Amino acid sequence: MKTDTVFKRAFNDALDLVASLPERESLPSESALSTQLGVSRTTVRKVLAELQERGVVSGVGRHWIVQAQAAPADRFPETETVPTAAQVERRFMEWMLRDNARPGTVINELELARQFGVATTGIREFLNRFQSFGLIEKRPNTGWVFNGFTTEFALELFEIREMFELRSARTFVVLPQSSPLWRQLETLRDEHEDLLREIDRRYHDFSELDSRFHSLINAASPNRFIEGFYDIITVIFHYHYQWNKQDERQRNEVAIREHLTYLDALLRRDADAVEAACRAHLKSARETLLRSTSEPGPAGGKA
Repeated sequence: MKTDTVFKRAFNDALDLVASLPERESLPSESALSTQLGVSRTTVRKVLAELQERGVVSGVGRHWIVQAQAAPADRFPETETVPTAAQVERRFMEWMLRDNARPGTVINELELARQFGVATTGIREFLNRFQSFGLIEKRPNTGWVFNGFTTEFALELFEIREMFELRSARTFVVLPQSSPLWRQLETLRDEHEDLLREIDRRYHDFSELDSRFHSLINAASPNRFIEGFYDIITVIFHYHYQWNKQDERQRNEVAIREHLTYLDALLRRDADAVEAACRAHLKSARETLLRSTSEPGPAGGKA
């Protein structure tokens, strides 16, 4: 199942690549496609064979050319291209936001599995990653309990986020134009504009968009160790400070506008502007985090 997910995601990314090329244009080599799509050469060959089967490309051996543009129906649905673990992560974050999870909130494996439409093993594997950091605790006869965060813990994690995102942003600027990440970036920019126009009604939707935006930036410089921390980073920066609802709408609007500045700098490939926009946005995120962790928690103590 995991292999199918990887293949389907790579196939959709390959369609984005083909869409950026004119008909009769040659595709990059298998080695280049492997790097651009982030998959093995074996998966690249499967993708090419499927593209040929659908009449999108033609060729043999190492030489492939664009035969025709794909139809929207050729794409695999998003639910088939996102690994189960990633789906659980996203839905868990949405659950925490919508249900206003706070320290002491009990997390029921069976109930979440039912809501998310996944096996309890998927929920348990996800929660175990948080347990190792002390953010979630397994208590006998109670289930899982969300413990919350300390300022010191959050700031240590912020240092990792800042260092890695600056590195990834610099890498993004020099990606080849054929990289499917550029098309995804353009789509995200459109989504930011749509959300900004409807901010009064949809400001809660920013957290999910914010997570996808920063994940895309980090995808320019993949690192398996940093990816292991990103689940924790997402919780802290997109959900912990949501406990203070007073300025949530205004805060999210400011962040969207910062994102748009950041996105425009990336799309212009302006390295200096990208670094400035990245630093400015991370500075705002850090200030929001400090403000939230220094305010009284829901029980009257510190969060």
